[in-house]
Formats: sequence, structure tokens, C-alpha cells
Amino acid sequence: MRICKGTSDKHGLVAVIFFLLGMGTLLPWNFFITAMNYFTDRLRNGTDSSHSQSDPYMFENMMVLLAQLPLLLFTLLNSFLYQHIAEKMRIAGSMVFIFLLFILTAILVKVKMDQDQFFSITMATIWFINMFGAILQGSLFGLVGKLPPRFSSLFMSGQAVAGIFSGLAMLLSNIFKTDSESSALGYFITPCVATLLTLCCYLILPHLRFAQLHLENVSPKTAETRKEPSADRSEMVKVKLDNGDNGFDIIGETEACKKLNELQQEPEEKSTVPRVFKKIWVMALCVTCVFAVTLSVFPAITVNTKSSGLFEGKENIFVPLCSFIVFSVMDWIGRSLTSRLQWPSMKSRLFPLFVGLRVVFIPALMLCNVQPRFYLPVFFNHDMAYIIIMSLFAMTSGYFASLSMSYAPQLVRPKDAETAGALMTFFLTLGLSLGGALSFGLKKIL
Repeated sequence: MRICKGTSDKHGLVAVIFFLLGMGTLLPWNFFITAMNYFTDRLRNGTDSSHSQSDPYMFENMMVLLAQLPLLLFTLLNSFLYQHIAEKMRIAGSMVFIFLLFILTAILVKVKMDQDQFFSITMATIWFINMFGAILQGSLFGLVGKLPPRFSSLFMSGQAVAGIFSGLAMLLSNIFKTDSESSALGYFITPCVATLLTLCCYLILPHLRFAQLHLENVSPKTAETRKEPSADRSEMVKVKLDNGDNGFDIIGETEACKKLNELQQEPEEKSTVPRVFKKIWVMALCVTCVFAVTLSVFPAITVNTKSSGLFEGKENIFVPLCSFIVFSVMDWIGRSLTSRLQWPSMKSRLFPLFVGLRVVFIPALMLCNVQPRFYLPVFFNHDMAYIIIMSLFAMTSGYFASLSMSYAPQLVRPKDAETAGALMTFFLTLGLSLGGALSFGLKKIL
């Protein structure tokens, strides 16, 4: 139990750090995907006669497979084994390895080698980037679960901003018609800088008083008391209970001592993973559904949307701007909105209902001007219709994903919040995998 008379720390810096941590978890992989043209061009150029196909290595399919397998496997393992491996080793260690892998990828841009050898090294790099990314993301979601809910919203907002940066990089590259090799160098060096910044932010975090009071595992619940003189010079006590509230509850000194004693009498042991899952299963299914619907059409189907109206004849601008940047910006707005508005409530039946209703965006986006198509008609032909549908699709994705991730730790005791965060990361990844798998079938019925 930590009791102190005051703290001079303002939690604004902690909020900025968790925003940057969120951005740092997804920015490397987003930039890796942005460099898709570089990989396909390099694997296609100079192939011999036996490689007569346009995509002899099936790079996109293999990349999806080797990205999703380690994500699923290691987020699941992290959910069960995180208590046995030191937090600093999981988080800082993962960042160091991701940094080294991107340094290697950047160096290979200038190294000439056989296509088969380059393909093998790239596939191994994809596996390990996603392996360490899964451990990093799961550990950070567990960490942020110990803090008040608005920090989860900030962390999720940071992840959305990572998509904005990668979309802008793609747009600028297309506008200035930069060759794929030069673009790739920028795409790979940027994550190196971002990962180093993220690592510095994480190393600063334990030295901030506000973070210490929430993140140190020194008691079943963190409590902070501080005395302040009231108007009649009688002493009042501010007690901050780690129950998800953002502010302080001002109560009498006797009552404060009583509450602190009650906290000390609670059992120290954490709940088992199955027991935590029983309390958060609704939120787990919700976050799975959100990302399954989102990834089923974005970007696999939406990337093939052709302009008709506002951007006709400007395909190099239309896809980066209207598909990627619009999605990322609206996704960020949706995630940020949860820090101001949290409706429906975590126990409302409307919450899973609204999450399920997002399935209407799948046919809506498929009925836009996606080409080529053979079976379905084009119903929403104009660019403006596509932008409106995409905006609503992205904003609801960010809003309900962020709410699910912030609600889950509130459904368990504070000592189990880290377990809840790690479990939610697994179900988030499961949603990504299900959506990616569903996208293959949806392409066939276009």
C-alpha cells in the first residue's frame, strides 16, 4: 500500500507517452505494408522463364499468412505466459528486435541478391516482426489496462494516427512519382526512428509519479491519499481509488482510513485466465466482430475501388487519399471520441447490437465501384458516396474497438486488468485474422 501526501506529477505527460506508445506499436508494420510495390517489383523483375507468372511468389498471400500466424500464436501465448516473463524484457526487448529487423530490411534495399534468397529473408522478417509485434502489443494493452479508461482511448488513438502517417507517405510518394527503391528506404527508416522514440518513452514511464502509482504492483489496488486544508481549516483527505475514475473522491479522514483498510484485506492473488475471460467475454466477442468486419473489406477490397466523379483520371491520388487516409483519419476520430463519449454503456445490450449492425458496411462497400467485378452490380458509383460510406465505416470501427478495449479492464478487479488487456489483444488479433480470411471469399463473389 502506497500512501503519500501529494504528487507534483501532472498525468498529461503520461497521456502523451501512451499515445506515442500506441502509435509506435502499429507504425512499423503499416509502413512495411506501404512498401508492397517495392517488394512485388523486386520479386517480379529479372525472373527467369520458369517464373512466367506476374506474381510468381504469391507475395501478398504469403505475407498475409506469415503475418497472421505469429500474431495469433504469440498473442495467445502472451495471454498465458506474460506473468512468467518480466514486463521490461517483453516490451523493451520486442522494440529492440523490431528496430534491428527494420535496419536489416533497409540495408537489403541496396543489396543485390537472388530473388529466391530475397523472398526467403523477407518472409522470415515478416514472421519475426509480427511475432515481436504481437508480444509488444499484448504487453502494452495489459499495461494500459491498469490505468483509468481514458488512457486506453489515447493508446488506441495513437494506433490510428500510425495509419494516417503511412497513408500520407503513400500519397506523397505517388504524387512525386518516387521510384519504389527510394520510397522503400523512407518507409523502412521511418519505423526505425519511431521505434527508438517509442523505446525512450517506455523507459521514461517508470520515473513518472503518476505512472508509478498505477503501474507498480505493490498492492491489490493503488491508493493515493493527500491532505489539503479546507475552508474551515479542518483536514480533509483526497483518496484516489484505482477503480477507473479519473478524479479524486474527497471524503473524511476516518472514512479514508476505513477504505484503505478494506483494500488491504483483499486477497493478493490474481484470477486465472479462464475466470477473467468469463467476465469479459462479451467485450472480447465485440472487439473480434469489429475487426473481422473491418478487415473483411479493408484494404483487400477497398484498395481496388476506382474513381468516378471527383477524382476521375487521378487513380494515383484516389486510393491513398480516399481509401487509406480517409479511413485512418475517421478511425482516429472514432477512437478519440471515446474519451468524451462512452455510449452505450459496458453492460448495455445495445453495445453488442450496434457492433453486430456494422456488418451492413460489407455489402455497402462491395456495391461501390470496386473493379474488376463479375457478379454484383455497382450501386454506389460516385466518389462522394464511397467517401461517406468509408467515413462511417472507419469511425464506427475506431469507436467500438476503442470502447471494447477500454471497457474490458473495468469489468474485472484492478489486479486482473493486465490479464484482461492481454486477452483482449488476442481477440483483437483473432478478429484481424477472421476478417483477412473472409476477404478472400468476398473477392470471389464480387
